[in-house]
Amino acid sequence: MRVVLISMPWAIFNRPSIQLSVLQAYLRGQSGEITVETRHPYLEAAQRIGPRTYQLISENNWAGEALYSSLLFPERRDQARAVFRQTLGQKIVRSLPDFDVIAAQLDSHLDDWLERQDFSTCSLAGFSICFSQLPGSILAAGRLKKRYPRLPVLMGGSTCAPAIGTSLLKVFPVIDFIITGEGERPLHNLCRYLAGETPHPGPNVLQRPNGAPTDGNEAKEYPDNNEIPDLNRLPLPDFDDYFAELKQIGLPVFPTLPLEFSRGCWWNKCSFCNLNLQWCGYRCKKSERMLLELRHLQNRYHCLDFTFTDNVLPPREADRFFRALQKDGHDLHFFGEIRVLKNQQTYELYQRGGLHTVQIGIESFSNPLLQRLNKGTRALDNIAAMKFATAAGIKLEGNLILEFPGSTQEQVDETMRALDFVLPFPPLQAAGFFLGHGCPVWGRPRDYGVEAILQHPYNRKLYPAAVLSRLVMLIKYGRGDRRHQERLWKPVREKMRAWAEFHQQRENACRPSLSYRDGGDFIIIRQERPGGPALQHRLRGLSRKIYLACDQPVAIKELLHTFNSITEEKLSAFLAGLEQKRLLFRDQDGCLALAVRQPGKPAATYRLDASNSTVCHNPVTSYTTGGIEDDERTRTTFSPPAI
Repeated sequence: MRVVLISMPWAIFNRPSIQLSVLQAYLRGQSGEITVETRHPYLEAAQRIGPRTYQLISENNWAGEALYSSLLFPERRDQARAVFRQTLGQKIVRSLPDFDVIAAQLDSHLDDWLERQDFSTCSLAGFSICFSQLPGSILAAGRLKKRYPRLPVLMGGSTCAPAIGTSLLKVFPVIDFIITGEGERPLHNLCRYLAGETPHPGPNVLQRPNGAPTDGNEAKEYPDNNEIPDLNRLPLPDFDDYFAELKQIGLPVFPTLPLEFSRGCWWNKCSFCNLNLQWCGYRCKKSERMLLELRHLQNRYHCLDFTFTDNVLPPREADRFFRALQKDGHDLHFFGEIRVLKNQQTYELYQRGGLHTVQIGIESFSNPLLQRLNKGTRALDNIAAMKFATAAGIKLEGNLILEFPGSTQEQVDETMRALDFVLPFPPLQAAGFFLGHGCPVWGRPRDYGVEAILQHPYNRKLYPAAVLSRLVMLIKYGRGDRRHQERLWKPVREKMRAWAEFHQQRENACRPSLSYRDGGDFIIIRQERPGGPALQHRLRGLSRKIYLACDQPVAIKELLHTFNSITEEKLSAFLAGLEQKRLLFRDQDGCLALAVRQPGKPAATYRLDASNSTVCHNPVTSYTTGGIEDDERTRTTFSPPAI
């Protein structure tokens, strides 16, 4: 039995498909009678339209879907072109070939690719569908069926939740089977069914009997649990086919290899998230297995760059994994997604183990909004995470969710205030809320002020009405207070653009814009500002101790307990002065010092027997801040009121 698994654009072209490679290795391990091949036509597509063009489009889900939608539904070409231009923006569109030129290149590429493939001995062709791969996969399946009408076509992947998969079977007759949920066991069972070994394809396989789709799973939102309990028992992924295609095409790429540490999300409570529809729980591999997998891939494919596909890394096993790697001495680079970690030492451990870039689930700087998002974190924790990653030398990525249904002016105001304090850290991306099928907001729309759930406006442009009316799509549109939210959050968008511009214009992006050097009994803080010279501040004695005691989030009452020689009034006044200068963030009953120690140095500690004064000055621009005991001043024209 011969099975061919396919990944269409817009998969990231410098990465092999983790989905195909794991399924291929699993099927081979289950039966010597099954020959499994993987195909990556997105590689040739990148070569045909140009790697830069491909990359820019692949970073925008709607733009990629618009191109293939114009080929799948030619009568929607004008609407698809409009979506392409609107979602990419004028600056990027002007730097790319014309929409019609790219569409024609993709059209001819698909025909040329199919012409070179031989499916005459194939028993099953499967398409993996994740973000922005649906129109391209349906188009390819249709053209494949014209050449091989009797060839069974399967689709699966994160897009194929039960309700979505059932609707795809109803609308597109080129699809014969849909796998919902985890793929290994259902795909093996389907192969046995097609080989005549079993009378039914088994759980989580939707099929089209006698030309019509089954309806048994239509009402389900989650697949049955047909998962592999122990991920450590999975075979090692096989990327050989990807590298063979890469060599044959001659695309000049140093690949980044995907790694899978876990499946699902151990938190899985965020009200906006629908990334775990395909999983029935959270499972992770042991660090020892992950190290084995890494070393195998590193040695076999001579790669040093890896990206974790996890929604969130498993904290305990990740600690062990990176602790082991820091002893290797290899120059590995990893990308991973994590929830907020509570201390800087963990970030430093991960960095020493090779974590080069991290996406942290920050999402908001407003405590009431964080509660509605069900993040389980505070604004103080989120800002600390940004500081810790910066201090550890890890490149930080993340989003701020804007325009969440029911957001208030108070939540916007809290966000605007926090943006003043996170200015020193790498800017986050503004992410307008989108309503995802299966997320808690979708399940309880009235609780969040969503009056009606409709098809997304972009999908209404990309799909004919008669088609879209029968499809369940992954991205929805919630009718409610959206226009109000857009107006409410507009100042935040503008301030975030200014945040990004500040970092783009900095002369030395490798140097933290708010850092300190420790002199034993004093510290000097260097603070860059938009549109002005850098300031320097000196904190001495007890003032230094208190500032360093705030290196991680700390409660005010804990500071009072530790520094019991000072009154609450004096401490509050001192912290207020630091807050006024954006050197410290206070929120509710806690605070956090924002300056990070200069790169290459661990965070300083404090002693309890030093003197207690503070002077803030700069060789060019200076001003004075009183210390805990206001016994030392520098007279300048920039002095604020004494504390």
